[in-house]
Amino acid sequence: MAVAVPLDQIPSSIDGMPPLAGWEETLKQVTHQTEPVFLNRTNLRLQDISAAFAVALHMHQPTIPAGANGELINNLQHMFEHPYDGDNHNAGPFAYCYARLGDFIPELIEQGCNPRVMLDYSGTLLWGFQQMGRQDILDKLRLLTCDRAYQPHVEWLGTLWGHAVVPSTPIPDILLHIRAWQHHFAALFGLDALARVKGFSPPEMNLPNHPDTLYAFVKALLDCGYQWVMVQEHTVEAITGGSVQHPHVPHQLVARNSDGETLEITALIKTQGSDTKLVGQMQPYAEAKTLQPVALGGIQVPPLVSQISDGENGGVMMNEFPSAYKLVWREIAQNQGTVGINGTEYLELLAASGVSTADFPRCQASGQHQLWQEAGDGITPERVAVTIAKLQATDSRFQMEGGSWTNDRSWVAGYENVMQPLQRLSARFHDVTENGPRPSLRDDRKGAAYHWALLHTLLLETSCFRYWGQGSWTDYAQTIYRQGMHALSESINR
Repeated sequence: MAVAVPLDQIPSSIDGMPPLAGWEETLKQVTHQTEPVFLNRTNLRLQDISAAFAVALHMHQPTIPAGANGELINNLQHMFEHPYDGDNHNAGPFAYCYARLGDFIPELIEQGCNPRVMLDYSGTLLWGFQQMGRQDILDKLRLLTCDRAYQPHVEWLGTLWGHAVVPSTPIPDILLHIRAWQHHFAALFGLDALARVKGFSPPEMNLPNHPDTLYAFVKALLDCGYQWVMVQEHTVEAITGGSVQHPHVPHQLVARNSDGETLEITALIKTQGSDTKLVGQMQPYAEAKTLQPVALGGIQVPPLVSQISDGENGGVMMNEFPSAYKLVWREIAQNQGTVGINGTEYLELLAASGVSTADFPRCQASGQHQLWQEAGDGITPERVAVTIAKLQATDSRFQMEGGSWTNDRSWVAGYENVMQPLQRLSARFHDVTENGPRPSLRDDRKGAAYHWALLHTLLLETSCFRYWGQGSWTDYAQTIYRQGMHALSESINR
């Protein structure tokens, strides 16, 4: 896909930091192009497919203040430098996992296979490769991303740059994370590559269910040019309440805010649980083989089994995935009917067959039906707030923290020592950069001072500082908070 207008090129680095902001107009021109991305390049025909499966690999390592002098480094680097701590001996295998699709895909294509994979890499991990000088990994990813021979075999999914869980991220920062990832990705792989990124993978598969957060999230996705989002099956419900009945077809995710405004975006539903064995042993293929075409808008189309898992974490992904992945594509080459496909490729084939988004079933975030039913007509922010408080007081199962790959953990409860600093730093960042006296922060979004403040704001919202519990990880968060507040104060007082 060629960009047809002159555009500002995004630099690879700003004073040692990845570019995270400042080129919004360029990105808007690139990401809002409307022509199909994969339709003219796919070698699949919808009429030949009885069922399909899509697999995505999620890759992430956080940035932590753990360098020799307390500087920000990637946790992968820390693992290499402290090989005898915990499971840090896995640093080498992890690094290999981040690059190995650059070997698998060319090998399979050369053998006459037709592989597919979707990739989701956090911004902090991509920056870590740069900090560590791991051009070997970046070169493998660049090959898959930029070489036309591997399109549409490989599709990138966008995400939040700092691997922040959306429901507990301050609403103004959701868009900052999404745009930051786009800036960084374009700097690494080019604007043409960014133009092909149409699907989105929320960190931790965490979908907000508070009406205003969900609306802000969907609006940010649409504003950034995304066409679809992957969601976990149990984080959504039918418009009438209850489980979605047809998780193997695309849905329209409806977001309604407390002012009564609504937005929609296409959702591909990740089925079953969160176990990496599902992807590690390529069970989506086995599930797809049990399915038959279904009707959408009066047209028979293949159902889609969608799955995502960590791409490196655990013995199954490190050791069993390579052989299982290769075996599936070799089997498919001999037996047509059930095929692997990527998300945007599938949706574009549906559209070309005459199926429109109006034909997709509609869904909403879990808990929305109960909320709107209780709130009644005449929706206002005040009525929604009162209704939420009432339901939380009378129904122990009702919550507005969103849902993720597992519902047995809260990303908020018990983490006041992270959440309160996170909220304070975010508020201070926006106050200083939007209303402060320093032009270097207020007006120069491409500058180093703005980036240094933004970097800390985004890093503090990384899910790892809560996922791993109290201790060293919450200490890391406290350090990033102090550094971020100091950066803002220093910039003001210059």
